[in-house]
Amino acid sequence: MDNKLDILIFAAHPDDAEIGMGGTIAKQIALGYKVGICDLTQAEFSSNGTPESRMIEAEMASSVLGIQYRSNLYLPDRGISSTNQMQVERMVEEIRRTKPEVVFAPFIKDRHPDHEACGAMAKEAVFNAKLRKVLPDSIAWQVKNLYYYFINDINKSDFIVDISEFQATKQAALMAYKSQFTTPASDNEFVSTPLNHDYIERVTLRDRLLGQSQQLKFAEGFIAAQPIQVERFV
Repeated sequence: MDNKLDILIFAAHPDDAEIGMGGTIAKQIALGYKVGICDLTQAEFSSNGTPESRMIEAEMASSVLGIQYRSNLYLPDRGISSTNQMQVERMVEEIRRTKPEVVFAPFIKDRHPDHEACGAMAKEAVFNAKLRKVLPDSIAWQVKNLYYYFINDINKSDFIVDISEFQATKQAALMAYKSQFTTPASDNEFVSTPLNHDYIERVTLRDRLLGQSQQLKFAEGFIAAQPIQVERFV
């Protein structure tokens, strides 16, 4: 199978990418681009669900979005770090294996430390992936652009994507993660968290508010790691 991607999205946990840019993922796939997600961990420390159930939910969400490629590096939940060279090298290998033109990762300012770490690790990995003397047994690959998406906290965006036609798809993908975003009728081991108290509704309101700035129904915002080149303004 050809693993060559147009867009590779790194996420600390299964559901991060869907929260931050599920609409953009669905839109890019509809436009004909090949999009993949690489989850760093199985989210084994999540209050609800199990690593096994989370993987099944990730497969369901991928099916909803139309993703053809999804991988997991099986790094330790709450144990990822940009200073861990072996972990960054695993991401370098993923970039070289999938050869994306563009990489997305969580923004480096977020109240969850794993999200911040994932963003910082992606920056390291994108840089190292182009250096032929880093992991010389694999062929170097230069990513054209690195962009950051928001999960919990949001900053001023460098650009936004109109996801008005894909908001329903995003919501359906998030609903695949029932262990995270729904309250079961009966489960003695269930734990109440902010995620299962109207979290999807709050994400939808955020997307609506961001879209309002450009008279759009819904939008997702992003930050560019490098300045965006512009040729024309009209």
